[in-house]
Amino acid sequence: MRTASILHFLAAHFRVHLVCFTAGEAVAGGDPWPADTVDDRDWVSLPVHRKSWAARALRNSARWLRGVAPLSDRFCGSGSREQVARAISGRQYELAVVEHFWCASYLEMLRRAARRVVLDMHNIESALHAQCARLDGWPARWVHGRFAGISIQAERKWLPQFDLVLAASEIDRLRLLDLAPGARVAVYPNAIPLRFPAEGEEEHSIAFSGNLEYHPNVAAVRWFAREIWPELRRRDPLLRWLLIGKNDKAVRGCLAGDPRIETTGAIENSPQALARASVVVVPLLTGSGTRIKILEAWAAGRAVVSTRIGAEGLPALDGENLLLADSPPQFVEAVLALLANVDLRRRLGRAGRAVVEQQLCWPVVWRGLEENLRTLLPAFLAARNAIPN
Repeated sequence: MRTASILHFLAAHFRVHLVCFTAGEAVAGGDPWPADTVDDRDWVSLPVHRKSWAARALRNSARWLRGVAPLSDRFCGSGSREQVARAISGRQYELAVVEHFWCASYLEMLRRAARRVVLDMHNIESALHAQCARLDGWPARWVHGRFAGISIQAERKWLPQFDLVLAASEIDRLRLLDLAPGARVAVYPNAIPLRFPAEGEEEHSIAFSGNLEYHPNVAAVRWFAREIWPELRRRDPLLRWLLIGKNDKAVRGCLAGDPRIETTGAIENSPQALARASVVVVPLLTGSGTRIKILEAWAAGRAVVSTRIGAEGLPALDGENLLLADSPPQFVEAVLALLANVDLRRRLGRAGRAVVEQQLCWPVVWRGLEENLRTLLPAFLAARNAIPN
């Protein structure tokens, strides 16, 4: 969603060449980017990685020994670099945007082709690993601690070299400047399109959404299933829990085959799916950036219960546009209070939707992005219709 917001903005001003990664030779599920956003595209084939516990452990052990952060080796290996080099060969660009820090080392290649290069930081990798190191058990704690240190070194090296770094929140901007005081960092908030799901009748259910194999989401589901769901299930025998998102196999093991827990798999419209639920839960224990799952719940007009880390970086106000809860008893009582009070649910849902409409939809956040790009490209508006080929 974050990448899409930047891509749609750029498509309104420039001709866009998209270089995108895919696992394997074919593009799974077809091309996700509409023709009106991309003028030219190239696909970079990544090595296919097995997702079993043993395969992941072996890969991360090798990374630990080599001192390489996760994903940077996969996305920036020699095979990928050769494909990217071929894709941009002979071209000149006004602007290059690198999505995700693990692709930061493409800067040197892009410098030869682009007048300005921007890095979009969806997360701060060092902060994410440090949080996981505090919460995970042995030996994962040790591994994440090592990766946090490796990521800090890489962030300090690369961040100051970009013409502009985009952070998802003011909290992240300050963290990045603390890591790399010489970096030029601006806030580009996570946002969603200005469209809302059709009104529908609530089901007596709670919902959690996201990529269910992403480590912070796995940890959140595991914690909720172990510490919170049993008490909710006991006190509300008719309540159901919806897990909305792809890769649900990654969390099935901690759901104990409970018939009152439903997984949807990959879906096209997350806000519409969230609109089925009475309450959206965000029991995250780790995270960086900001959570689009909360924005989508707000867009659906649904009340949210979140941990503080889950709501970090957003204009989230406890009791005004969501409820905050950090312990299992607090979480249980907050969810039950909302289930019992339709007026409170609707008030929080309306307030959340207002935040999206006024602050965190694409048309609003694009204004700030345009101002930041003006400082990089003085002739930015004049160049909106042409990038040299």
